[in-house]
Amino acid sequence: MSSTARFSTATAPGAEQRPHSDVRHGIERVDEYAWLRADNWQEMFKDPSKLDPAIRSHLEAENAYQTALMADTAPLRETLFGEMKGRIKEDDSSVPMKDGPFAYGTSYRTGGQHPRFFRVPREGGEEAILIDGDAEAEGKAYFRIGGVDHAGDHERLVWGFDDKGSEFYTLKVRDLQTGEDLADLIADTGGEGQWDATDNGFFYTRLDDNHRPSQVFHHRIGTDTAQDRLVYEETDPGFFMSVGGTRLNDWIMISISDHETSEYRLLPAARPDAEPVLVKAREAGIQYDLEEGGDVFFVLTNSGGAKDFRIMTAPVSDPREANWSELVPHEPGRLILSVMGFRDYLVRLERKDGLPRIVVRHRATGEEHVVAFEEEAYSLGLAGSYEYETDIIRFSYSSMTTPAQVYDYDMRTRERVLLKTQEVPSGHNPNDYVTRRLLAPSADGELVPVSLLYRKDTPLDGTAPCLLYGYGSYGIAIPASFNTNCLSLVDRGFVYAIAHVRGGKDKGYGWYEDGKRDRKQNTFTDFIAAARRLVAEKLTSHDRIVAQGGSAGGMLMGAVANMAPEAFAGIIAEVPFVDVLNTMLDATLPLTPPEWPEWGNPIESAADYRTIAAYSPYDNVSAQAYPPILAVAGLTDPRVTYWEPAKWVARLRARKTDDNPVLFRINMDAGHAGASGRFSRLEEIAYGYAFALKVVGKA
Repeated sequence: MSSTARFSTATAPGAEQRPHSDVRHGIERVDEYAWLRADNWQEMFKDPSKLDPAIRSHLEAENAYQTALMADTAPLRETLFGEMKGRIKEDDSSVPMKDGPFAYGTSYRTGGQHPRFFRVPREGGEEAILIDGDAEAEGKAYFRIGGVDHAGDHERLVWGFDDKGSEFYTLKVRDLQTGEDLADLIADTGGEGQWDATDNGFFYTRLDDNHRPSQVFHHRIGTDTAQDRLVYEETDPGFFMSVGGTRLNDWIMISISDHETSEYRLLPAARPDAEPVLVKAREAGIQYDLEEGGDVFFVLTNSGGAKDFRIMTAPVSDPREANWSELVPHEPGRLILSVMGFRDYLVRLERKDGLPRIVVRHRATGEEHVVAFEEEAYSLGLAGSYEYETDIIRFSYSSMTTPAQVYDYDMRTRERVLLKTQEVPSGHNPNDYVTRRLLAPSADGELVPVSLLYRKDTPLDGTAPCLLYGYGSYGIAIPASFNTNCLSLVDRGFVYAIAHVRGGKDKGYGWYEDGKRDRKQNTFTDFIAAARRLVAEKLTSHDRIVAQGGSAGGMLMGAVANMAPEAFAGIIAEVPFVDVLNTMLDATLPLTPPEWPEWGNPIESAADYRTIAAYSPYDNVSAQAYPPILAVAGLTDPRVTYWEPAKWVARLRARKTDDNPVLFRINMDAGHAGASGRFSRLEEIAYGYAFALKVVGKA
């Protein structure tokens, strides 16, 4: 049966073509769907009712179309949702982490969509709910809690929430004795507050109209927010900014960075009125992160040609670069991801030979030991500790077959204590599954790791369907971690595969550099190579592979759909960044200036313009046959704006030569992260999986 025959017939929405010409570097492009971009997008993100009625009408027609074509999968989606929900411990709770007289954690109630934040006495006792996410979300179509930070005296906490999906967070202050929020209310923030050492005020970032965290303020409890002190303002729209603190509560750190350059400014946490002091001025391509160490700062940096990073120390009395001393030298192929400083130990998370490991260094002696695991592919996370003067750190471990485990680790005795193993209420036997890693030779000979999960009884003769996931941008490595949702496909005979393509740091920093800017094509050829390797190994066939990716991974989906449509049975592109050239040419959009180091600046550079134009999915839609495609988006998404997939879908329908459907599902009450509740999100995943099953004839 053809893919087309698996879908019911309905008339797809036909977006009106209103040609808009744009000339850059002597090159003219015509965008017939530019009108789908709301002129008042800043206003609309804060109040979706302000959306142009003509655009709203078109988006609603798209939703009606995809609803009609997927109507017959309703029972399947309900089944998938039930399975995925059944694998979640509904009243799950984190293991509380100790901090002074208390231990803090999160939990869910049975049937609850949102987390609750609680604390208990340090050595155990009655649980006190500090924030009840379900109660706060009541009556709201969308709700997401941002940062939650308790003060050093444990009397108050500052917390953020977003009730539009636009990621403009409002901050509130809660009195932990009464459980009531104070009158202090700050809108349009990045979502987090950082207490000063007096516990009478906190620092936060404020977003401008273009959704950029351009200012750091200090707010004193009980004062008018209009009187908040402007601590620092970043005038370069190409840089992100955040503010944080230290576990010793001695420093406030203002971090300023783009994707390849960073800068820090410091002020004493006990002196919130002090002016921030620059540590090292930004220098293109040089990154550094600061971590506390008592009388020193630990500096994780790529300076001095340390592509995979090295660790330096700097005296807190004068941490300028001239005073940096090398502690852990650069080792090519060993990528140091992060460091945490404690009174007696320095802990680093690093990746070597494609796998993560934790290294503990005794500060006085320099002796090091490694915390590692034996599985072929696994994920490791370092949670650390709220406290500085401790020998105990926390980390998490999982693999594609092993549910997540949380450990406390004694750095002195090297004893691991298993605190929690992820429960799968409906049952999970790791012995029923196989996890493997294979290497796919790409177009230039590079070997691309591919992590695999399938049932032991899955036939490996080319008949199994496959979901192939990819991302490949910003240096983000996709971990081979436990994912209960994908078991709904694996238990139906799918091979679940993750292609660790270039653009991530899966094989070191060079792996990232080889998948950005003028080498971005490697990301796409790597993914196609992974698909071909899976077929060559008889794990699946091209007419059985459904490709999936989101955000920048959605751009990957659009690119491979143009480059090798015959390699895939279907494409799932979630919040897809597919209109790359137009977005990078629009400096007013929230993320455009900070993204230029990743993609190039086509406004200033003709070479960058041509590079992006050569792969931008929207610009390369052509008159050829495409597999069935599902695009998913959120109306108030400030990261990948809704009009990117809306335009892409319209152009695909107008130009392609086949009868396969292109579906566009847009959540009119959400943004980049999709639905906010944990179960609402499962419904969206079930929809995508139902599409995959339908495409390969298993729905």
